Amino acid sequence: MKLQRYGTIACLALAATLGLSACGSDNNEPASGASASGSAAAVDCATGTLNAQGSSAQKNAMAEWIKAYQQKCQGTTINYEASGSGAGIQAFIAGTADFAGSDSALKPEEQPQADAKCVGGKAIHLPMVIGPVAVAYNVSGVDNLQLKPATLAKIFAGKVTKWDDATIKADNPDAKLPATTIQTVHRSDESGTTDNFTKYLSKTAESDWTLGNAKAWKAPGGTGAKGSDGVASRVKGADGSIGYMEWSFAENAGLKMSKIGNGNGEFAALTAEAAGKTIAGAAIEGQGDDLKLKIDYNTKEAGAYPIVLATYEIVCSKGLAADKLKLVKGLLGHAASAEGQASLTELGYAPLPETVRTKVETAVKNLS
Repeated sequence: MKLQRYGTIACLALAATLGLSACGSDNNEPASGASASGSAAAVDCATGTLNAQGSSAQKNAMAEWIKAYQQKCQGTTINYEASGSGAGIQAFIAGTADFAGSDSALKPEEQPQADAKCVGGKAIHLPMVIGPVAVAYNVSGVDNLQLKPATLAKIFAGKVTKWDDATIKADNPDAKLPATTIQTVHRSDESGTTDNFTKYLSKTAESDWTLGNAKAWKAPGGTGAKGSDGVASRVKGADGSIGYMEWSFAENAGLKMSKIGNGNGEFAALTAEAAGKTIAGAAIEGQGDDLKLKIDYNTKEAGAYPIVLATYEIVCSKGLAADKLKLVKGLLGHAASAEGQASLTELGYAPLPETVRTKVETAVKNLS
């Protein structure tokens, strides 16, 4: 599988950076002699039961972390329901989820409700998963498509309707573009992926994308499909189609992915490293251990792939129930570790850059 190739590259790069002697494997055993500060340190085991829910974008990452943690720590039961970001937040507020996964930060009206569940503390955002959003296409005879933000906005807004349109030709002067009608494919269900994709369009091509951002698709025309798997399937089955989806679904479907123009004037291909560069340049909007990010979709970082989403774990900084605290810290501590992050690339995610990962790791250690 192609993702294995990316996983090996990212893992080797991470190992070189941190001085590790080995990369993560299926058994997720820690590297020999690794230190607790940025490596595959021993997991802090606890017993008991955790119930969490939320973002479906991080479902596979959470499943990997839970599997690895339970293999090392007997006597634990950890349930994560991919119910969607909004449902996860509401479950956290209602007290039925010990933490929530969310592709978006708490809304201003949700923050005080979530804080009320944290005795003596606040609900904080811990970015744990980088989910690159691929723009995949199926156009006969076109193998190296590249699109500027304005071009992408015009395509999905229905302003550019043919593949040989002059706007697309300007981005691809050496390509032989057919006169095929463009078929855009979007999510039919509400999705954090849609929210972040439209946020990217609204921030980088506001004159061509005037619909703002939302979890529900608002643009006219196009074809809706449920889930990223549905979008990938629809794109694969129709010549002339283009759609947005989480990276892993584009890879698994064997789809071609467009290079995307960034603020540095480059067309960047989607790789784990390129997506990580955009997150590394994100500003932290929260205070203290609240690591809510503001992503610069117009990033001028060389080689950065700009369409990324950060999915959070929303958890109490203080006030966690005594029988949950150690288990929450153990699981999220593993997720934030270099080992936990290195395991993600094979699943279609990008590891957190070290500048962000170490802050998340410290914030987890501070939970009380």
